[in-house]
Parts: sequence; C-alpha cells; structure tokens
Amino acid sequence: MEVAPPFLIALLAHGVIGGSDVILNHEVITRLPQRRGAGPEQRLHCARELAFAAIFFALAWFEWRGLFAWAIVGLFLAELCISTIDTVLEFDTRVLPVTERVMHVMLFINFGIVLALLAPVLSGWMQLADGVVRVDYGWASWVLSAMSVVSLGWSLRDGLRARQLFRKTQGG
Repeated sequence: MEVAPPFLIALLAHGVIGGSDVILNHEVITRLPQRRGAGPEQRLHCARELAFAAIFFALAWFEWRGLFAWAIVGLFLAELCISTIDTVLEFDTRVLPVTERVMHVMLFINFGIVLALLAPVLSGWMQLADGVVRVDYGWASWVLSAMSVVSLGWSLRDGLRARQLFRKTQGG
C-alpha cells in the first residue's frame, strides 16, 4: 500500500468541498432541482459531476502514462470549461447565497491547488512509455472510488431532473 500523493489529498478535499456545496447550497438552501428555470444549470452540474466521477476513479487507481496522460488533461480542461460556463450562468440567472459564493471561491482556489500539484506528476507520466498502470493508494483510492460512485449517481439524478425541467418548459 502506497501513501497518497499530495495531488490526491487536494482532490479529496475538492470532493468534500464540492459535495458540501451541492448538498448545502443546491439542495437545502436554494432547492435548485425544484426550480423551474434551473434546467440549463442542472445540465451543467450533470456534466461536471460526470467529469469528476471519471477524474476521481481514474486517479484513484491508475497512472496515465505517455499519451494516455492527455486523457486526464482533457478531463480537467472539460471541467474547467463547464465550471466557467456554470459560474456565468449562475450569476445571470439567480442570486447566489453567501455560503454558495464562499464555497465557489474555495473550489476555484482548491482546483488551482489540484492542478499545481498534478501538473508535475502528469509531466512525469508523459515522459514514460504509453500505458495505464494500476496503483493502490490505500484508503485514498477507496475514498476517491466512493466519491466517484456518488458523483456518477448525482450526475444521473441531475441529468434526469434537467430533462424533466426541459420537458416542463416545452409544455410536456
């Protein structure tokens, strides 16, 4: 069993902050999934949660070497685009509570920390022969796997809710 590298610790923190944001702000305070005009935001949340499900699992158990490292870069770039669009959409469509604004700042700062810690790791992996190599970071791999499953489930739930909201706006 290996010790979790710093980028995984930051990624675990990101999952905790993000999950807290979803539960506290989206579910409890703003009740976002029940808001009639929240379909576009729910679609973005679905996509982001799917990206994180993939990121959590991919980095929990594997080193992405050579050209395969670009898959991880692509996931993080996709997530950055999704979160940027979501931030703009949120500010254009609703007033965010203070707790949500604070958590978003924390998420963006931590995202930068994850990237800063992961960049040299990915750079090193890119120098190796192409392949996906299994690793085991013990408890961190298992917690990230659980976060992956929760993210995937939440992605499906938000995607279905976005679809329902879309149908309601179309009169269906």
